Amino acid sequence: MQAAEFKRRRRQLMGMMGTGSIAILPTGSEAVRNRDVLFPFRPDSDFYYLTGFAEPEAVLVLIPGRRQGEYILFCREKDPAKEIWDGYRAGVEGAVADFGADDAFPITDLDEILPGLMEERERVFFAMGSDPAFDQRVSDWVSQVRSRARAGVHGPIEFLALDHYLHDMRLYKSRSEVATMRRAARISAQAHTELMMRCEPGMHEYQLASLFSHHCEMKGAGQLAYPSIVGGGNNGCVLHYVENSAPLNDGDLVLIDAGCELECLASDITRTFPVNGRFSKAQRTLYDLVLQAQLAAIDKVRPGNHWNDPHEAAIRVLTKGLLKLGLLRGTLSKALKDKSYTRFYMHRTGHWLGMDVHDVGDYKIDGHWRVLEPGMVLTVEPGLYIPTGSKGVAKKWQGIGIRIEDDVLVTRDAPDVLSRDAPKTAEAIEALMAR
Repeated sequence: MQAAEFKRRRRQLMGMMGTGSIAILPTGSEAVRNRDVLFPFRPDSDFYYLTGFAEPEAVLVLIPGRRQGEYILFCREKDPAKEIWDGYRAGVEGAVADFGADDAFPITDLDEILPGLMEERERVFFAMGSDPAFDQRVSDWVSQVRSRARAGVHGPIEFLALDHYLHDMRLYKSRSEVATMRRAARISAQAHTELMMRCEPGMHEYQLASLFSHHCEMKGAGQLAYPSIVGGGNNGCVLHYVENSAPLNDGDLVLIDAGCELECLASDITRTFPVNGRFSKAQRTLYDLVLQAQLAAIDKVRPGNHWNDPHEAAIRVLTKGLLKLGLLRGTLSKALKDKSYTRFYMHRTGHWLGMDVHDVGDYKIDGHWRVLEPGMVLTVEPGLYIPTGSKGVAKKWQGIGIRIEDDVLVTRDAPDVLSRDAPKTAEAIEALMAR
């Protein structure tokens, strides 16, 4: 992402904030995995969205109209001794030279400097509730400023939810964001394709998971957007199955929900295919039904339609199909009204996609479903899940979990499927696996 992109975002946010305001946004800190081993660090999405700064222990401050500079970054100082062990630090000099900050200070000086920056600011834009300890620090800074009222110092009188403004910005993807997400989706789609070609009975779920990670890393996407789900057979009926330890058996399907991340932007793709390369009759029947539902849902991803239109299209197709197969009973209207389909399809048909895999942005506005607009990106992911032992269900349907998921961009015209490179028709999958 170019520096101009981050600058544009900061300008847009500060335009909404107006003068007399201050925004405070911390990133995360490194977390201990066990003893002296740390989890891989990933910056806070909101913080990175405005800065492009990926180091831990940093705080962004925006002050519209401040003469000395509107964009201030608190970060770790350079430390040659620590950098030998833990890697390069930008330092306060790099924060200005490389990340466009108007001013920068050591993170250790935050408590000393920030109260002064709050003076004469009427409004504080801050996302309360993410970090109670940092929430308390912000409250303490405000209290410090207010305690100087007798000396003629005026402090903030209003707190505003920063995420309300920022998350609406993040919902609309720029051209550069779309280009990056398209690259991430292409890498993930290629990985899913490779897994189809490499899969065979006797492998284990973790082997496919490792092949997916390897492919993404070899293409420059070193971080996954979320832990991969690789569920063979009945494990595919567990929506967030991440154990990935079981063998892949001849005659079973395997459901793989996996996506890489590029520049903190996610991809999210699910494909389901037969371990041995050939769908059974029952598997094919259910698979084609899910695919039909997905295609109907994708067709509804158009400007002017509302958020729930794709979901309604999917459940209508699924419910009608389940009734025809005898897996549900009654009329279509009653089944839809009673939501009897939730026995086999219990989740929504999609979610926003962006810097977070379940991305930010309101789904309703004033109690009404949000209207889809160009620049929004969402997933479309209907499924069917019929676990082993399901009462009143013929054995041929049991132990089958199917989900088909793509990343879809709302455009001015037809929906743009960013993840189209991953095969998803039964014919295409079987042809690929027969090679």
